Amino acid sequence: QLPLVESGGGKVQPGGSLRLSCAASAASGFTLDYFAIGWFRQAPGKEREGVSCISRSGGSTDYADSVMGRFTISRDNTKNTVYLQMNTLKPEDTAVYYCAAQRTDSSCSRNRIGYNVWGRGTQVTVSS
Repeated sequence: QLPLVESGGGKVQPGGSLRLSCAASAASGFTLDYFAIGWFRQAPGKEREGVSCISRSGGSTDYADSVMGRFTISRDNTKNTVYLQMNTLKPEDTAVYYCAAQRTDSSCSRNRIGYNVWGRGTQVTVSS
């Protein structure tokens, strides 16, 4: 089983909301609080892009321009979980969403280089 497990995806109408969760697998013994966490997405025929990221402490976050003001990343280290609240969803947000972990003490990066632990992904479909 992969150390990271995404959940919360689904189908929603344009303008709707979803909250994705990225949890450490209990079986893996993985602990998120040593890692910066990134959310990435990949639509069919497109490259995987960094959507958002959050530092170990949660004090630093970053967002892609395309989701700024609509998505909010947060983490609860006591629950070993990172969240991505997605509001005002658009059809172009349709993709498989992945979370990934990067061991770093600095602020996070949306560049996928350096992220070496990944989940399987969760599908988000925005359609009427």
